[in-house]
Amino acid sequence: MMKVQYVSPFAEAAVSVFEMLVGMTPERGQLAARPQLFTTQQVNIVCGITGPVEGLVIYGTSMNSALKIASKMIGMPVTQFDQLVASAIGELGNMITGNSASLLAAQGFGCDITPPTIIRGTNVKITTVDIPALVIPLNLKELGTFEVNVSLQERRKLAA
Repeated sequence: MMKVQYVSPFAEAAVSVFEMLVGMTPERGQLAARPQLFTTQQVNIVCGITGPVEGLVIYGTSMNSALKIASKMIGMPVTQFDQLVASAIGELGNMITGNSASLLAAQGFGCDITPPTIIRGTNVKITTVDIPALVIPLNLKELGTFEVNVSLQERRKLAA
C-alpha cells in the first residue's frame, strides 16, 4: 500500500507552483487510488523519483488545458503544442517535482528526480512494478483540471 505521506508533498508543491506561475490557487479534488499508474489525459509529464523512496509521478491534463496553462506561463496566448509549449509544460512538472523532493527530504526521504518526459496522446499506460497510484485532481477554474498521479514506494533493500 502506498503511503499518503508520499503524496501530500506533491499536492502541496503543485498548489504553490501554480500560485507562483499562473497566479491561481487550484482547488484540490478527491484523492483516488488506482491499482497501477495509468493516465487518460492527452498531455502527460512523467518524472522519475530515485532514492529511499522511488517510483514515478505523472502530471496529466487535456491538450486544451495544457495550452491555457502554457499561455499563462509564457504570458501570451498559444494555440498549438509546439516546442515552446512543451518546454513550459515540462518546466511546470520539473518545478512541482523539485519542490516535492524538497518536502520529501524534510520528512527524511532525500530523493533525486529525473528530467521530465512529455508524452502526448490518450490512453497511455505506463506499467510500474505493481506500485499502486494515488491521484489528486487539481481544478484550475477556467484552465481545466490537472491530475497529479503519484506512484512511489520505499526502495527495497537488496539481499546480501
